Amino acid sequence: MPPALEAPPLTRQKVTNLTRELIECGRDFHHRGWSLGTSSNYSVVLERNPLKLLMTGSGFDKGHLQPDQFVMVDGQARLVSPGELKPSAEALLHTVLAQHGAGAVLHTHSVAATVLSEHFVRQGGLRIAGYEMLKGLSGIQTHEAEAWIEIYPNTQDIASLATVIAKRLQDTANPLRHGFLMAGHGLYTWGKDIAAARRQVEVLEFLFEVVTQKRLLFGSF
Repeated sequence: MPPALEAPPLTRQKVTNLTRELIECGRDFHHRGWSLGTSSNYSVVLERNPLKLLMTGSGFDKGHLQPDQFVMVDGQARLVSPGELKPSAEALLHTVLAQHGAGAVLHTHSVAATVLSEHFVRQGGLRIAGYEMLKGLSGIQTHEAEAWIEIYPNTQDIASLATVIAKRLQDTANPLRHGFLMAGHGLYTWGKDIAAARRQVEVLEFLFEVVTQKRLLFGSF
C-alpha cells in the first residue's frame, strides 16, 4: 500500500462533503445489489495525526443512509463522536487499513463475492487474470496481469483478523493488495480517497461476476 497522504485540516464542510460521498456510495451499491439492507460498512479518514475516521453507524440501511447515521472513531476503533450510535463490529479492519495508508475503506456484500469467497476459501484466495478490467485496479497497467484476492474465514474475532491483515500489509516482499474477501461474507477494498476505493469496488465486483458467469457456462477452470 502506498504511503498515506496527509489529510487536510478538518472542517465542518469537509465532514459534510465526505458524508455525502459515502451516502452516495451506499445508494449506488444498494442499487447494484452490493449493499442490501443493513449489510456493509464504509469509512473515510478525516485526520491522520491523531487518526480519526468517519464511518457508517451500525445497523442502518445502506440504500437510505442519512447524515446523522455516521460516527467518528479513533485509531483503535473507539467512538469519539457524541451520541448513542455504534460503529460496525468490524471497525478495527477499517482502522488497521487506514493506519497502513488507506484513505477510504469500502465493504460490500454482493452475491458473487459471497459465493466465490465461500467456494475458494480452502485455496486461500481467488486468482483473476487476463481481463482488461484489471487495469482499473491500483498499480495494474496491462490486461496481461493477475490479481490474487486473498480469502479469510469468516470470524467474530475481528481483533485477531485485524492483526493478520496488518501483518500482510507490512509484508514488503508480497504485501496484501487491492482487497480481500471474508468467506461467505463479502469484499473489503480501499483507496487513497472515496473515489479510488469506489473504483476498486466496481472493478472487483465486475470481475467477481465474470468469474461466476464463466464457471456457470464452462464449469471449473
